[in-house]
Amino acid sequence: MIEIDGSMGGGQLLRTAIGLSALTTKPVRIINIRKGKKDSKPGLRPQHLTAVKVIGEFCEAEIKGLKQGSLEVEFTPKKLKISDKKIDIGTAGSIGLLLQALTPLLVFSKRSVVLEMIGGTETKWAPTIQFIKYITYPLINKMDASLSLNIIRHGYYPKGGGFVTVESKPTKKLSPFVCLDRGEIQNIHVNSVCGSLPPHVAERQGQTALRTIQYNCPKVKVSMSYKSVKSPSLGSSITCYAVCEKSILGGSALGERGIRAEKVGEMAAEELLGSLKSGAVLDKYMADQILVYLALAEGKSQIRVEEITNHCRTSIHVIEQILPVMFNINEEKKEITVEGIGFKP
Repeated sequence: MIEIDGSMGGGQLLRTAIGLSALTTKPVRIINIRKGKKDSKPGLRPQHLTAVKVIGEFCEAEIKGLKQGSLEVEFTPKKLKISDKKIDIGTAGSIGLLLQALTPLLVFSKRSVVLEMIGGTETKWAPTIQFIKYITYPLINKMDASLSLNIIRHGYYPKGGGFVTVESKPTKKLSPFVCLDRGEIQNIHVNSVCGSLPPHVAERQGQTALRTIQYNCPKVKVSMSYKSVKSPSLGSSITCYAVCEKSILGGSALGERGIRAEKVGEMAAEELLGSLKSGAVLDKYMADQILVYLALAEGKSQIRVEEITNHCRTSIHVIEQILPVMFNINEEKKEITVEGIGFKP
């Protein structure tokens, strides 16, 4: 059984380890779960319980220590069997974070799978559902996966209630991703949404982001869409993304009480512009999300990222303990290289 020290990371470490354990059917024991988190209580939180439980159901896993506050979980998968499923995370638990753990299983399923998921679509410390739809999944699809996501209803903190469907068609293997130059920016999109708030909130967010990007990228075509939707809780979000010749980069922000819509739009735009100005192929959020797929692909992958974040280092540490791979990090050039194992289901 592979033992992983959970004190070096948070929920991301847990999701990565459990997801890879299920995919490879290698049992894992995770100790000191979130013990290094200074800003919150250590141990499993409700959203972590849901992730482990759902993944366990897909591989008939025997699970020990699955209770709120637990500092240790033992996960022993048996046989991986992905099937259509309706998943209700409850309240505003992040759909995006759960998908980070589930997507590798979907990619390598032996049959087409459709998931219906209820929970939070835009939450703090998690990718917006638009980020997953327009950036994460299209980039993984460049490696020959076949993933699609449809947003039926948006859901914000604290009640959640968002609803999305995810569909994956089987792939025999993933191709490597080699990209050290993103190429020319083809176009930039601004996607602004507010839930159970006046439409002008989403419009002001979007217009501010649009003007900020146009000022800094006068030669690039920039489009903007906005909408006000019904949601169980009030909320707003904005996601900006740049489609380049060889890659996609993004930036996002959530509305908060006391912060003007214009400021929210500006924050999302500035985040994207910062990524573009860095010359990176992948923004700092996508940098750690794609590592699992690079390790599972067949052949050598090499990427230039905006930043080698702690999330990147945590993901690499976990992946190297479960898969027979070794990542190489060039700190100066911000490049990550790995020889993938060519995983086959």
